[in-house]
Amino acid sequence: MEHLIRSYGERLAALVAERGPLCVGVDPHPSLLTSWGLPSDAQGLERCARGMIEALGGIVPVFKPQSAFFEAYGVAGIAVLERTLADITAAGAISLLDVKRGDIGSTMDAYAAAYLSDGSPLASDAITLSPYLGFGTLDGAIELADRNGRGVYVLALTSNPEGPQIQHARAADDRTVGQLIVDEAASRNVARRKPGASLGPVGIVVGATIGQTGTDFAKLHGSILCPGIGAQGGTAADVVEIFAEATRFVLPSSSREVMSAGPEPAALRSAATRMLGEMKAALGLR
Repeated sequence: MEHLIRSYGERLAALVAERGPLCVGVDPHPSLLTSWGLPSDAQGLERCARGMIEALGGIVPVFKPQSAFFEAYGVAGIAVLERTLADITAAGAISLLDVKRGDIGSTMDAYAAAYLSDGSPLASDAITLSPYLGFGTLDGAIELADRNGRGVYVLALTSNPEGPQIQHARAADDRTVGQLIVDEAASRNVARRKPGASLGPVGIVVGATIGQTGTDFAKLHGSILCPGIGAQGGTAADVVEIFAEATRFVLPSSSREVMSAGPEPAALRSAATRMLGEMKAALGLR
C-alpha cells in the first residue's frame, strides 16, 4: 500500500499541491443533521458523513471526522465512522481523525494501535493527540505513525477561551507551554523527516483565532492544522498574520462554513471550491 512506501509528509504535500490547502471537518452534530433535514440517529449520521465524502472526495485533500459525533451513537455510530474512513481512502484523500487522545504506557499504546496500525478498523492517515501528560508519552504513537506512513497532530495553541490558562503559562526555562510543545514537535521531525521531504510526521494544532502570541513556528517542519476558518471567525489573513514565514506549513481547516452549505452536493462543492481558492491565494499557491 502507498502509505507504507511514502511518508505522511510526502503524501500530504503531494495532495495539497494537487488539490489545494484545505482540511474539511466532518462534524455531523445533531443541529447540523436537523438543518440537512436528517434524523438525529445513525442513519442520519451516515447520510450526512458519507454524503460529504461523496460530494467532496475528489476535490478536497484532507477530511477531519470528529470522532465524538460518531461515538455518540454507540456501536452503530462507530460502524458509520469506519465506513466514512474507508470512503475517504477510496476517494484518494487523507483522513485526519479528530480524537485528541493522550495517556500513558499501555493505554497510549492501545490508542495508537487502534488508530495508526495497518488493518485496524479505525486506522486513519493521521490523528490528533493531547500532550498534557507530558510530550514524551506520545513518542510510541509517533513512532508507530511514522513507521506506517501516518502522522499525528499535537494540540499546541487552541482557540477556546480556557486554552491560555495552560498553553500561555511559562515553563521552567521561561518558554510558554505552547512554544514548548511546538519545539518538542520540531525535535521529533528533525529526527524523523525523510531526506528531501518538507514535512515530518508530527504536526501541531493551532487555532486560527488565537492572534499574535509570539510563538516561533519556523523550525517545525511539520504540518500545522489550523481550525476555525470561516464560521468560527478565522480568515485567510489571520493565517498569514499568525504564522508569518511558517505559513507554508499551514493546513487551514473548516467545518461549519462548508457543511452548512449542504445537503445538496453542488452547494457543498461550491463552498469547498470557494474556500480552496481563498486559501490558495492567502498561502501564495496557484
